[in-house]
Amino acid sequence: MNKLLATASALAMTAMSAPAIAGPVTDCPLRDAPFSAQSPLIDILLSPAAKAVIDKYAPGKLDRMPPMFAGTKPPTFAAILSAETATRFTGLSADIVAKIDAELRALPVTDADKVARCQRYDNDVPKLAPAGKAKARLLVFEKINGFKDAPSVNAAHAALSAMAERRNWSVTFTEMAGAFNPKTLSQVDAVVWNNISGDVLTLSQRKAFQAFLAHGGGFAAMHGSAGDPTYFWDWYPDKLIGARFAGHPMAPQFQEARVIVSTDHPLAKAAGLPREWRMKDEWYSFKSSPRAVGAKVIASLDEGSYTRKGPMAEGGLDMGADHPIAWTNCLGRGRMFYSAIGHMPQTYSQPQALALLEAGIAWAATDKGGCPAR
Repeated sequence: MNKLLATASALAMTAMSAPAIAGPVTDCPLRDAPFSAQSPLIDILLSPAAKAVIDKYAPGKLDRMPPMFAGTKPPTFAAILSAETATRFTGLSADIVAKIDAELRALPVTDADKVARCQRYDNDVPKLAPAGKAKARLLVFEKINGFKDAPSVNAAHAALSAMAERRNWSVTFTEMAGAFNPKTLSQVDAVVWNNISGDVLTLSQRKAFQAFLAHGGGFAAMHGSAGDPTYFWDWYPDKLIGARFAGHPMAPQFQEARVIVSTDHPLAKAAGLPREWRMKDEWYSFKSSPRAVGAKVIASLDEGSYTRKGPMAEGGLDMGADHPIAWTNCLGRGRMFYSAIGHMPQTYSQPQALALLEAGIAWAATDKGGCPAR
């Protein structure tokens, strides 16, 4: 693993050399939006006037939140919580939240607020790794504004590097969201999101990403890339991923569970997956099945094989007999693969999970006929 990490770091440094550094971002999402209880908590914390409204009804509570929840510099949980969601930690009633919302909406959005909201975004464009005679060209995106679990991100990074070497893929690792522009995206076959958390793309970058997929690009993502409690871009969880995160157990957080494979799925066959296997990880539940948006499930969980309890279980974590954890979908000619496996670093060397991830990325990057236009 140490050797893989060293190789990954070297590749990442090469791929990110000589970037085109752009100026300040001015088209970040919600830049001009009024303050409200639905605002990202980070934007409330960045505004003394907005924070004073919360403090009025919950004196000192924001200041006593753990730094990882109330930080104003990414990565921070404050980027994946709304002000309303955060008030749940204070025990405020619904009528008090309504008063907070009304007072927040009455605040002016100043030029300083707009600048502060855009500072966690960027327009910097990385230099792509040489393509050579590579069979596929990947852009691995690693910009994280929300929750970052460095061990899992690093393990995934190393696994992707080794994967690219085995498959003869050219891979560029970058934290620069400026990569999401028409010219750069036209030079890659697939984009891979390595445990991305938090809103990370500007409005123009979102548009370029959507166009990339509409014209037949590929997308693959793992675990935390679909694990935010609050989203500020509905298209991403509802259309691209196809399911919203509900939570994960915390009693205990990491458990062994039985994974059931849909053996008729082409990727199950490509990965050589057995009918089932058991492994330990942090198991996500979703508010609905991705089947509802047309996704084809590769693997599901047997809910009877692990315990779904704990503070992250608000609203319930039971999905019943249909509990998908890996699936594919088509967005026009665009190919989407997601696997919820991947919090524990060990999962990126677990044979079945690794085979699934590799097959999913290979499909997203190379099977240009896998998603005929609808």
